[in-house]
Amino acid sequence: MARNLLKNPSGNEQLESWELTENGGNQWKVEDMPGDCGHDFCNEEVTKYFVTSFELCLKRQVIDLIEEGYSPEQLDAQPPVTVKDWFCGRTDCGCTYQMTSCLLDENQEVLQEYVHDPETLDPEADCSWRQVTHTFSDYGPGMRFISFEHGGRDTSYWEGWFGVRVTGSSVTVEV
Repeated sequence: MARNLLKNPSGNEQLESWELTENGGNQWKVEDMPGDCGHDFCNEEVTKYFVTSFELCLKRQVIDLIEEGYSPEQLDAQPPVTVKDWFCGRTDCGCTYQMTSCLLDENQEVLQEYVHDPETLDPEADCSWRQVTHTFSDYGPGMRFISFEHGGRDTSYWEGWFGVRVTGSSVTVEV
């Protein structure tokens, strides 16, 4: 089984290992499951999540695949790369979620990109935990880095942390 290349995917180490590319409103925060007006998660081992505020919050990791122990030959064989993320909203406030992941060459130029367009979660509908998954293939030789960025905000502009919640993110390379 491929290992998760993201560090601190569920907030056990607060915001360690994440670059905060947008940190609006009251900024990113880590909370304990299930949180106020929250939902139970499908994996009892995941006990925390990241939560956004009333202005856009995005966080990112760029994974250096050579540093992670992959050889150029392994990477040039174009192994499948799978990105996964879990997100949910609150039962009392709407929110938006977005995610972008890119396969990058040695100069960190984009070889292939996946964009999960901003998705709005309505508290009147089902806003429980859901997973987004994408597998990259046929992207050509030269992949050396993977960028993973996700986040969102609340839709009511409420002071505090009423935006989208994210946890259990993963990036794997199948060699």
